[in-house]
Amino acid sequence: MNDDGKMSLEEVRRHFGVGKLHESDLVADPLKQFASWYADAEKACRFYPNHMTLSSVDDRGAPQSRIVLLKGVDAEGFVFFTNYQSRKGQQLENNSAASITFFWEELERQVNISGSVSQVSAEESDEYFASRERGSQIGAWVSRQSSEIDDRSVLEEEKLRLTEVYEGKQVPRPAHWGGYRLFPERIEFWQGQPDRLHDRLEYQLDKGEWIIHRLSP
Repeated sequence: MNDDGKMSLEEVRRHFGVGKLHESDLVADPLKQFASWYADAEKACRFYPNHMTLSSVDDRGAPQSRIVLLKGVDAEGFVFFTNYQSRKGQQLENNSAASITFFWEELERQVNISGSVSQVSAEESDEYFASRERGSQIGAWVSRQSSEIDDRSVLEEEKLRLTEVYEGKQVPRPAHWGGYRLFPERIEFWQGQPDRLHDRLEYQLDKGEWIIHRLSP
């Protein structure tokens, strides 16, 4: 930031052009297409390829976004887990419309997915919770996510207390913690190209059928 209080980013440039994306490259099922791109990302990306931006809207209709982790994909949609009482949990409870975005820099690819969410079954949440590291299990009890606290010591003290409570015991899943599944209605695959003439191919759900469109960049 300069003396005028401005941050100049005009010279930040990125040259795209790893590979083109043709209609003939896509399979009919966008979830299978996503699985193929995700497999490429697992091989190419230095960090977590399952990082995704989750966007929801508050009660004023204002969008809010944050990074969460994709934890599963099936024939119905995309699964992630969180605290149901958190800010995003409350927003999704009041308005099920949401979108998720993946950006895989090494491949110059994005996938943007929009649709509606609903909670997964208690059994599905139990199964995933049981697979988490013990510290993360206790952390799910410790944190009243998005609520205001005085300082970090509140968390540390509660963590110590619960560690003693569950010493030698299985940590149960809190009722306020579990999964969501986003049921996609639109999935766009974006491939970076030179001169900002990027390839954008979109699947749109129409009466139970996926229709593919090319979008202008």
